[in-house]
Amino acid sequence: MVTEEPSRPEGVPLRELLDALDSAVIDLVEAPDGDAVAIGSVALLDGDDLAEAPAAPVDMSLLVGVREPVVRRWLGELAARPAEQRPRVVLLKSSAESAAVRGAARRSRVAVVVVHRRARWDTVLALVRRVLDRAGRGGPSDDPLDTDLFGLAQIVAQNAGGMVSIEDPHSHVLAYSASDESADELRILSILGREGPRDYLRVLQDWGVFDRLRRSDEVIDLPAHEELNIKRRLVVGIHATAADGGSRTLGSIWLQQGDRPFKPDAAEVLRGAAAVAARIIARALDAPSTETLLLQRLFGVHGEGVDIPSVAGALRIPVRGPAAVVGFALNAPAGAQHSALGSVIRLHASSFRPDSIATVLGDRIYVLLPGYRSASSVTAWTRQLVDQLEARRGAVLRAGIAIPVADLTQVAAARAEVDRVLDSTATTFPRGRVTTLAESRTAVLLGEILDLLAARDELHDPRLRVLFDYDRDHGSRLGESLEGYLREHGDVRRAAAALRVHPNTLRYRLRRAEALTGIGLADPADRLLLELQLALHRRGHRPA
Repeated sequence: MVTEEPSRPEGVPLRELLDALDSAVIDLVEAPDGDAVAIGSVALLDGDDLAEAPAAPVDMSLLVGVREPVVRRWLGELAARPAEQRPRVVLLKSSAESAAVRGAARRSRVAVVVVHRRARWDTVLALVRRVLDRAGRGGPSDDPLDTDLFGLAQIVAQNAGGMVSIEDPHSHVLAYSASDESADELRILSILGREGPRDYLRVLQDWGVFDRLRRSDEVIDLPAHEELNIKRRLVVGIHATAADGGSRTLGSIWLQQGDRPFKPDAAEVLRGAAAVAARIIARALDAPSTETLLLQRLFGVHGEGVDIPSVAGALRIPVRGPAAVVGFALNAPAGAQHSALGSVIRLHASSFRPDSIATVLGDRIYVLLPGYRSASSVTAWTRQLVDQLEARRGAVLRAGIAIPVADLTQVAAARAEVDRVLDSTATTFPRGRVTTLAESRTAVLLGEILDLLAARDELHDPRLRVLFDYDRDHGSRLGESLEGYLREHGDVRRAAAALRVHPNTLRYRLRRAEALTGIGLADPADRLLLELQLALHRRGHRPA
């Protein structure tokens, strides 16, 4: 059945995005329809993604690692596609930009933006999404200072003099004002998502700047460092009151001096800006974005009654057709690493499928793939990502896959299926750390049975308490011997070898365990009950 493609909603004008990304990062080299075209969505694309039309239209495409001939050929092919299936803007590195590329873009009515060769794609993507998300929240509030960090940075630059960068506690740039020719290397590298000169960072560390930013609200005056070509700066920490009444650090504001001196009240402006920035950042941390709320509804966080067609339209994904849901769990407490992994997984998912969406719910990360080439490709991508994140970041992840998902009405049920897998296979995965419910059915069902047993004290066999008390008081190993015997399906010799004892020793221990508990190992029902109770004990539930 052929359905009419929905019209694209209006978004952020291209010129606004260009202003936000700054001339230090990007340069508009071709704009067949001007710089007022609206941008409402963005995705990372690699060479494999260019071979097929997107499942849903994307306004801005970031071409990652795509060589100039491929870009030129792809732009030529876009000319034959309907306008709603073409991006409005493409971003690419200078190595893929040429006069031939610009000519192909003009013919396809696609704007071309060249990204600085040292810019990090994850930084560019995050900045674009931040601007789009800001627009999705309904625009500015009544307070002109309390709109967003980009607007705040521009106002501070105008009132304090110089160029502003607002960073998070990990020195990642959140927003900045426009740069000019006097921007030094530290500012440019920071905006590009790169680490500043190490010698200068060492100087800041030696001066105790980062400690002072965390501890106080003072404005710190950092002199120019002529040898490293670093200009004078003023910097202030951004702090908010934590739930326990203490102070939490949300970031910092840096003001680089340009060709003119700072204005006389620059320090006062920075202190006021830090208070405003604290409100903006805290509000963003505490209040989920429009997209986040839509994703929560789609994944079933807010219960039943979700208007799936409206959610799908807002997220620009198809309602019908096979999809896949992948859930990731980190084998460590949730925290800063968990939050960072959510962003990394989202980038990788966008590269795998440009129409994918990802969200963090509680201590897990979920990815929805509205379209995929094959179930095996989803599994292969998930395994590759889990292995890659462990090798490069030391993050030990587990992943559960629900596939196929018939349509978006089944996403919440698919997430529940993924949670069953992740809940019940925390210690052992049948095929590595990536599996599906079908592949891990035994582990999942056994885990859920043990959950039911754990919740009912009357289902805990008191006879095992006698056994474990005896082991504790006499230093014996009857419980361990029982487990070894059952693990080897009643083969005494194999069990004795695994336990490294003589078979006669094991036989004696088994007889002693039977005498203490009254459980008969020759009885199949007793053996089944014993295995369940021992498994419950391994989970840390002591028999009553």
